[in-house]
Amino acid sequence: MPNISLTISDATQKTLCALADRTGRSVEAILDQAVEDYRRKLFFQGLAADYAALKADPAAWEEELAERRLLEGTLMDGLDPTEQWTEDGQIQTFGSP
Repeated sequence: MPNISLTISDATQKTLCALADRTGRSVEAILDQAVEDYRRKLFFQGLAADYAALKADPAAWEEELAERRLLEGTLMDGLDPTEQWTEDGQIQTFGSP
């Protein structure tokens, strides 16, 4: 990964150092998390705006709701609700070592 130099304010540098001291994490790890949190925030803001636009169009929103009604109850269609699966996709059998 390339090293990039950034200029940040003194206040931001102090905050990053304080967070690093407080959490025991590196400044790089804190920045990585902050950028990921910001990316997610923007994603969900965009998603909310898209749903708001969809709801603002009554015909499009009714089409969305109709599709949801069509799919209701299909998630477990034909599956045994007591089955449990391992992380590698195998069915977990009880009573076996």
